Amino acid sequence: MYQKQHGRPNIGAMADDGAPSTACTGSSLLQPLSELTDLPLDQVNFVACQLCALISAFWFRLFLHPSKTSPVIRHAVATLLGLYFAMFCFGWYALHFLVQSGLAYGIMILTGVEHMHKYCLVVALTYLSLCQITRVYVFDYGMYTADFTGPMMVITQKITSLAFEIHDGMARKEEHLTAGQKILAIRRMPSLLEYFSYNCNFMGILAGPTCSYNDYIGFIEGDPQCHRDSKDDGKSSSKLRQSEPSPNMEVVHKVTTSFFCLLVFLSVCKVFPVERNIDDDFIANTPFYAQVVYLYLSMLTTRPKYYFVWTLADAINNAAGFGFNGYDSDGSARWDLISNLRILKIEFATSFKVFLDNWNIQTAHWLKRVCYERCPYHPTAATFILSAMWHGAYPGYYLTFLTGIVITLAARAVRHNVRPYFLHSSTHKLVYDVITWAATQIAICYTVIPFVLLSVGPSMKFYSSWYFSLHIGCILVAFLLPVKQRNLPLKDQQKSTVQESLQRHLEATDRTCSQKEKTT
Repeated sequence: MYQKQHGRPNIGAMADDGAPSTACTGSSLLQPLSELTDLPLDQVNFVACQLCALISAFWFRLFLHPSKTSPVIRHAVATLLGLYFAMFCFGWYALHFLVQSGLAYGIMILTGVEHMHKYCLVVALTYLSLCQITRVYVFDYGMYTADFTGPMMVITQKITSLAFEIHDGMARKEEHLTAGQKILAIRRMPSLLEYFSYNCNFMGILAGPTCSYNDYIGFIEGDPQCHRDSKDDGKSSSKLRQSEPSPNMEVVHKVTTSFFCLLVFLSVCKVFPVERNIDDDFIANTPFYAQVVYLYLSMLTTRPKYYFVWTLADAINNAAGFGFNGYDSDGSARWDLISNLRILKIEFATSFKVFLDNWNIQTAHWLKRVCYERCPYHPTAATFILSAMWHGAYPGYYLTFLTGIVITLAARAVRHNVRPYFLHSSTHKLVYDVITWAATQIAICYTVIPFVLLSVGPSMKFYSSWYFSLHIGCILVAFLLPVKQRNLPLKDQQKSTVQESLQRHLEATDRTCSQKEKTT
């Protein structure tokens, strides 16, 4: 989905009238630059901090390299820089980052590992939701200025991921874990410094992305074994131990890409305003095919701001030496361990699943690991609902994710039943890909427009102008086309556990009844 994660609150997130923000609570040091560029101060602060983080990342890698500095120093410096950047952007609101993290750490220490993952999920998500509701309905509905809840969304992901990984490593048996859970499982409780460094380090505190705790600790300690996606053959392992590739070219490429996306967004975002999709004159006087084309173009021009924020954030982590993911078969270094998107695969996605798999990748991993793999009933619906709750208090988010449920089920049914008929020749496959590309792009735009419009009224006005056509069509397809159920191993284990518990309960009940009969 068009997940808000840490990209939205800043670049391109002005009020509808484009007026500069008056609600920024961060530093006013860059106010002259804000007036010169006619951009809200919070956006200027954000970009300035990210550029400073990029420079700091090079310094961190060169002068605080694991071969020269102890992990304690690296943890402390990364944390202090992160908190400074947070204070610069959000002022005293940044204290919420420490409070939320501190509450969760207290739960981890004081409660047992058997249930702490559940408590941490509830507490972290509740604290985030309260902050989001207060910001939206008390301070500035429809405004994204000084949105300190953006970083809190990333911290919520880290808190809950860490709690579940500790639970997997310290409370569950090895044979009950999936292959991915075994890799990410944590065998000891993090120290307070390690914990806050993971949550609040300067590389990811403003814009993420989320990463696993083991990957982060491996990076801080300089452990090459942290590259969990590296090939297991001796040649690649030997090369990994002998050399540490430079990220400079990858960083230059990503920084160039991010600022190109920023220029595209600033130049075209006002040409195709999303609000025109619900303009009465536009709906009344524009042919439907033209409305479809305009919907696609208006939503297409909203994406470069996310590309800018996430690609720059990825570059910052790479500049610090974080994100190396082993080598390709041709020997080239991979720096995609914590990448958050793949732009070309997004724009040319031929299915709803492909789009979601390449958009906000780390959030998708978090949802899968925390919810989808562990939910015994209706995991798809539960995952979409969790995602909506995590995003915030605007009703448009819930409309988007509820719509996403039916479209996902319909897309899965179509792919299962229709796609096999087009795989017999390359020509038929090409025709199928072109059709599904167009259908996917329109379905994505239709699904996420409430996410941009935010309110129920404008969102329902848009859906009414389309006669809820995709909702109705997808519901019919999902009911009429059969799809084979694919049970996850964990779900099978949970169902088996439930059945065994029920069987034991029935046996105990039978024994109790028999004893009572003997007694009487």
